[in-house]
Amino acid sequence: MKRVWNKVAIAGAGVTLDGRPVRTPGRRALELPTPSLTDAVAQEWDAMAKGEDVDPTAMPMTQLASTALDRVTPQREEIIASLLRYAETDLVCYRADDPPELAQRQRASWQPLLDWLDRRYGVRLHVAEGVIHAPQDPAMLERLTDIVRGFDDWRLTALQAAAAATGSIVVALALVAGRIGAAQAFAVAELDESFQIERWGEDPIARARREGVAADLDAARRFLDLLGDAPSGIGRS
Repeated sequence: MKRVWNKVAIAGAGVTLDGRPVRTPGRRALELPTPSLTDAVAQEWDAMAKGEDVDPTAMPMTQLASTALDRVTPQREEIIASLLRYAETDLVCYRADDPPELAQRQRASWQPLLDWLDRRYGVRLHVAEGVIHAPQDPAMLERLTDIVRGFDDWRLTALQAAAAATGSIVVALALVAGRIGAAQAFAVAELDESFQIERWGEDPIARARREGVAADLDAARRFLDLLGDAPSGIGRS
């Protein structure tokens, strides 16, 4: 995308380019809930003003805000349903039975998050060894649905981004609630891959994928931080 503007400014809850308001890809007004997020989005556009081309991948706050407005708000129930599907096959619920060293690392890294989920939200998920599917208690899934519905659209966007990056709604909830940071979320989600890299090394494709996961988690956490004290149904614990 070629740059066709010169001056970036903040106007109320939005950002303007040469006086024209920035819009999402879906042509909605990019109106943001906090001054901090508005400023961050403006900084991303200002950084693009230094070159001839606009790289959307270098604008993660703009991308997440656009996703909230274009996708999450109009498709809220579909997003919630897609998030709950992670609980059926959640990364932290399926443990290796071999080698023992990997199984021990998984228990040490993953079980504390499941225990936290139980203490904080009253949700206890089943854990299985191997790859055989272990159905979750429908009552627990219903409780999890109620929890996810408690998020506003902005934080639901961050939750969805984190779950997609990690393959785990448990890790995503822990990140959004402030139980873990982006670096720990990455370590938890990439535990199996990291174990294999220690043994066999890392190829360029795997490295690029892992860098993408880390960047997505960093962006989700920063997005949440920029939302600050904007109203939300979910707090820290």
